[in-house]
Amino acid sequence: MADSITLQVTRYRPEEESEPTIQEYDVPLGRQWSVLDGLNYVKDQIDGTLSFRWSCRMGICGSCGMTVNGEPKLTCGAFLTDYAPGPVRVEPLANFPVIRDLVVEIGDFIRKLPSVQPWIVREEERPVSEGEYLQTPEELDDYQQYSMCINCMLCYAACPVYGLDPEFMGPAAIALAQRYNLDSRDEGSRERLDVLIEHEGIWGCTFVGECTAVCPKGVDPAGAIQRYKLTAATETLKSFLLPRGAR
Repeated sequence: MADSITLQVTRYRPEEESEPTIQEYDVPLGRQWSVLDGLNYVKDQIDGTLSFRWSCRMGICGSCGMTVNGEPKLTCGAFLTDYAPGPVRVEPLANFPVIRDLVVEIGDFIRKLPSVQPWIVREEERPVSEGEYLQTPEELDDYQQYSMCINCMLCYAACPVYGLDPEFMGPAAIALAQRYNLDSRDEGSRERLDVLIEHEGIWGCTFVGECTAVCPKGVDPAGAIQRYKLTAATETLKSFLLPRGAR
């Protein structure tokens, strides 16, 4: 095996360039080196002007998401040996404005997220003196998969609907809404449904499934959206067939 590999990195410095360019760097092909390790080597040893996000290096923070050889990836979990002999193309996540080099603007997601109220909503909080809200293991299992989302934005980069329609709420936001809808302690499903029943919500999804394919945590946002569609259709049917007090 060769002792080095070439990274083809997208560079965009708005103060100098009007369009992105590609710059190549040779980095050591360490047996346990991730793509993020390669980028850090470039930053530390070759070109300190390279900009990218990262934090934990353990697949937890979600901040090092980039496009690696055309696929949205957490670069801390994408290993250079898997791409040998190279080259490895590293680009910013698709469907987001690029701020600089590999850094994208995720403000659209941050602004949308509160609209689905991704927290436990109670109509009336009971006093702390009455103790915690208990759950059975089965009740936890119902939503635990959807709680694994780390907001890495890979699903948005892979979603063709979001790429065509930025008004679409997007996979992660809807999956997080479903996480709280299925939580036995929550009472806010009606408010979330009022937001997500619109075209920009669940009905905008065409079930391509790429969001689930690229999710590093197995959240299955595509499945969450389809499950949500069934709930929305059921509630709509009830509204036509049942008196208000019987729903």
